[in-house]
Amino acid sequence: MKCIAQEWLRVTALIVIAPTVSAMVLPNATLLEELLGKYSDEDGEWWIAKQRGKRAIADSDMQSILDLHNKLRGQVYPPSSNMEYMMWDLELERSAQSWAETCLWEHGPASLLPSIGQNLGAHWGRYRPPTFHVQAWYDEVRDFTYPYPQECNPYCPYRCSGPVCTHYTQVVWATSSRIGCAINLCHNMNIWGQIWPKAVYLVCNYSPKGNWWGHAPYKHGRPCSACPPSFGGGCRENLCYKGFYFIFFIYFLIEAQDTSSYSRSRSHTPDDSERNEVISTQQMSQIVACEVRLRDQCKGTTFNRYECPAGCLDSKAKVIGSVHYDMQSSVCRAAIHYGIIDNDGGWVDITRQGRKNYFIKSYRNGVQSIGKYQSANSFTVSKVTVQAVTCETTGEQLCPFQKPASHCTRVYCPSNCMQANPHYARVIGSRIYSDMSSICRAAVHAGVVRNQGGYIDIMPVDKRKVYIASFQNGIFSESLQNPPGSKAFRVFAVVLIQQANCKHIIK
Repeated sequence: MKCIAQEWLRVTALIVIAPTVSAMVLPNATLLEELLGKYSDEDGEWWIAKQRGKRAIADSDMQSILDLHNKLRGQVYPPSSNMEYMMWDLELERSAQSWAETCLWEHGPASLLPSIGQNLGAHWGRYRPPTFHVQAWYDEVRDFTYPYPQECNPYCPYRCSGPVCTHYTQVVWATSSRIGCAINLCHNMNIWGQIWPKAVYLVCNYSPKGNWWGHAPYKHGRPCSACPPSFGGGCRENLCYKGFYFIFFIYFLIEAQDTSSYSRSRSHTPDDSERNEVISTQQMSQIVACEVRLRDQCKGTTFNRYECPAGCLDSKAKVIGSVHYDMQSSVCRAAIHYGIIDNDGGWVDITRQGRKNYFIKSYRNGVQSIGKYQSANSFTVSKVTVQAVTCETTGEQLCPFQKPASHCTRVYCPSNCMQANPHYARVIGSRIYSDMSSICRAAVHAGVVRNQGGYIDIMPVDKRKVYIASFQNGIFSESLQNPPGSKAFRVFAVVLIQQANCKHIIK
């Protein structure tokens, strides 16, 4: 965010990739100075504690940032029917701390940006609380015009009368429900060519990221009237909220599987910070409409797995080519043409193949494809295979990390993996797991499946230097630092939903 006045540029700076905001009343001048005092004194208690590695941000600032985000998200106009309550995420906080310590006035790291949103702020001279930057991100609302559903045909227009509005839209992106921030004191920080001797650098990371091109930041309607089913009907201050009783009920269902075995598996009694129950509905596949072409804004996940609705045989969407399809082809009708799915819909994996000189027309499985005799980017389709595994099967065994990345099979996990011997079915990490981990026990830990088992997707990701231990959903995971040669993976839910379009992508 560029500031018009040169004097303003010297004291305050902001940037944002994926904006998010919450709400609270800004403190008066006296209290403001007290809040900022801990960041100005390098010999103070907060900086000493930070050097010892205790926290990346003071507890009071963490709560202020979170409260302000939720307040602002709950008062958007026009009102939102699906705005989710935002929670603090320690993993996002750690990733923000890692980047804040670089003191680079740019977004990063590059490997993380495709999966998170990021807001940056800095100041020097007259100190300001972190909430000052959060409010500035939100204040772009004055230049933003909300795109109502009747204007979104087929995609929503982006209307911003100022230099930028994406900071505000990320702040109020309905599905961005987790935030983690860090603050670092940077000596001689280069801000747009100017050297700031003591810059207080704020980094906030958000997940899932928002600002999907062609979509509105939230759905317009009565507050909490369109919350995802996973919230169990909970609503708090106009935000979709998973209340205490809902979380307790889910936890009770998991505990009820085998209380005695669970008790024997404990090495100690977890405190409140460990008892962080999670029920995840994040999917690896994207739900697309029959007309969606691969070149459209539905770019796919890392491995391009799509869920097609029923009835695409009757669609008029074009298919160009045979075996190799032009990027302007309908994803779902190309899959029918090749025989991957039928008119009842289903899942399909896409592999991009680079440029082809020509595409051959043919009639197959009720779909007439078109020929094209000019160079264009292409893709092929393949069936999403399913493999049953044991509770001991690891990510390394099922889907070895390879480049270029290949598709992993869909996994069917058996029941009662909570009771598997943790020595032979280890879980290492939280949300992102070492590939030495049991796939199915990691899925239970992440809340992707319950102890009854079920289908999941697995996606390999780059290795992590550190894997964080936690207690979730009845399973203790391990921590691990600098693992020798270990890669990592994430697990995703498989939710059976049909007749949807790109606007329902879970990212």
